[in-house]
Amino acid sequence: MKVKHWIMGAVAAAGLAVAPISAMAETIRVTLQLPETHSLGQNWNEFASIIGEKSGGALEVQLFPSAQLFKDKEVPGAVGSGAVEAGSAFIGRFAGSVPAVDVVSIPFIFSNEAHIRAAVAPGSALRQTIDAAILKETNNRVLWWQAYGRNIYLNNGSAITVPADLEGKKVRTYGKVHGWTVQALGGAPTLMSGSKQFLAYQQGAVDVGMTGSSGVKSRKLYEVMDHMTLTFDSAIEFVAVINNDFYEALSDEHKAIIDEAAREVEQKLRDQIYKEEAETIEEMKAHMTVVELSEEQRGEWVAATASVVDRFVEETGETGKAAVDAVKAADAQ
Repeated sequence: MKVKHWIMGAVAAAGLAVAPISAMAETIRVTLQLPETHSLGQNWNEFASIIGEKSGGALEVQLFPSAQLFKDKEVPGAVGSGAVEAGSAFIGRFAGSVPAVDVVSIPFIFSNEAHIRAAVAPGSALRQTIDAAILKETNNRVLWWQAYGRNIYLNNGSAITVPADLEGKKVRTYGKVHGWTVQALGGAPTLMSGSKQFLAYQQGAVDVGMTGSSGVKSRKLYEVMDHMTLTFDSAIEFVAVINNDFYEALSDEHKAIIDEAAREVEQKLRDQIYKEEAETIEEMKAHMTVVELSEEQRGEWVAATASVVDRFVEETGETGKAAVDAVKAADAQ
């Protein structure tokens, strides 16, 4: 089992107690890198409300937002080892153990919102493969996928409109495939946790940022970036995960409550995320320039990044190819 070793001293240094799983058998501590006010934080609070009510208070969620416990990249190891019971992480953080998870980050692999919904729906071929692999390789049980929206670019100076605008630029990325995308566009990728973006942009550590529009609002990135370009080139998916040992130790009744609540909050978040995305973009127009690509410009982006899917299949082998095929098949449904 490929579970990353967790350095307990990092938690102690933050003054946070780390109790064994058995000591808090039905208290679910949740690590989240985003603010509680973000849609993912609200999503966890809804989950907490449901399981608390249905269990008569026997199941309790304690949310630790804004990376109080662990940074995004640390979540798979922290949850898998039992340093914390549950958490949310960008799905690409599991790529070290399950390379196929990065399929959702391949630029322009999804044709539209309906395609994303079909491909990542609970029970879909893609979900069955990826969720099972994450469990096997990391001891993280996927409770639900958390829609975050679609990828956009941020920068200062002249707004980004065509691939050539990234030539020679240092770009903040949040996954390996995003790095490949930046390389295909002539830029230099810099992998960076979401919580570090504000200072990095403020200090000019990178020239361009990759993120989702909701993060622009919740992290107030509009205060340090002038332009937002709506490439919408890939889906941004987080996963809500729980330590499998903790989960298996629960009663069948409590497992059922958790599983049902997970399905409910997953659907609710996915239904609201694109509506919120559109509303956030409109709101951001009061703070920064928002660039919508023309069909011709979008075509340039698609052509410039076409090599990424081939690189993905080459580096991830049959599992990666199966994931790509599953996504493509979902578009035909």
